[in-house]
Amino acid sequence: MKFIGAHVSASGGVEAAPVNASEIGANAFALFTKNQRQWVARPLTEESIRVFKENCGKLGFDSRYILPHDSYLINLGHPEEEGLQKSRAAFLDEMQRCEQLGLKLLNFHPGSHLNKISVEECLDKVAESINLILGKTHDVVAVIENTAGQGSNVGNEFWQLGHIIDRVDDKSRVGVCLDTCHTYTAGYDIVNEYDKVFEEFDAAVGFGYLRGIHLNDSKKALGSRVDRHDSIGKGLIGMDFFRRFMQDVRFDGIPIILETPDESLWAEEIKLLRSFVSSD
Repeated sequence: MKFIGAHVSASGGVEAAPVNASEIGANAFALFTKNQRQWVARPLTEESIRVFKENCGKLGFDSRYILPHDSYLINLGHPEEEGLQKSRAAFLDEMQRCEQLGLKLLNFHPGSHLNKISVEECLDKVAESINLILGKTHDVVAVIENTAGQGSNVGNEFWQLGHIIDRVDDKSRVGVCLDTCHTYTAGYDIVNEYDKVFEEFDAAVGFGYLRGIHLNDSKKALGSRVDRHDSIGKGLIGMDFFRRFMQDVRFDGIPIILETPDESLWAEEIKLLRSFVSSD
C-alpha cells in the first residue's frame, strides 16, 4: 500500500499538521517540529504534544508514515568545530522533539564540506554526528536525504549515502529518504534508466534502508545539480515516471511526501497518484 501526503504547515503549533494533512486527503505527511530557519525554538508544550497525538489518532495517521524534517541550518558534516557542535546540539533537540511527539523518523540533509575538507572527511563527520546523537536518544531513526549536489553539499551520489551508513554503529536507527528531483538533477536518469538507477541504489545503499520518499518533479535538467522542484507531471521528469513509480511495490509501506511548489494542487496530485496504483 502507498502512503502519500505532503509537507504540510505546522503554523500555530505542531498539532495543526495532521489536520492540514487530512484536509488534502493524505495518509502520510511531513512537518517541521520547530521553525526551520532558526537555531533555537521554544520547547514543545505538553498541550501541543497531547493534541498532536490526539489529532493523529483521530485522523488515522500512523507514526510510521510521518516524516518530520529538521532545520535547514543544521550541517552535521561542518568542517569547523563551532559550526559542528552547534549543528549537533540542534539536531539532538530535533530528535528529542520527535521522541516527545511519538514519532519514529527524522529526515535531514547530510551536510556540506564548504570547500574546506574533502567529501570523505565530511561524510565521516556526518556519521560521527549520527553516532553521537543516537547514543543520546531512543527509537527515532536518522533518515538521510539524498541531495542534488548543489554547491558543496554532500549526499548526491548513492555511494556517499552508503559510506555514511557503513560508519553508523546502530544500523537499525539509520535510513535514507530519496528525493526524486534531487536524484534526477544529481545525474541519475530515473526517466530513461529507471531500473538501472534503482539497481544502483540497491547495490550502493540497499532498499532495506529506504525509509521515505520525497516525490517531486524537477524544473532543472538531468545532472544540473540544481534543486528546483516542480509539480507532478509538469517538470522534466514527467508523468510516465510517476505512474511507474506508483505501481512499484518496492515503495509500498513508507511515507511518500510531496514537496511540490503549488500547495493548492496537493489534494489533486495525491488523488492522481493514487489513481495510478490501480491503473494498468
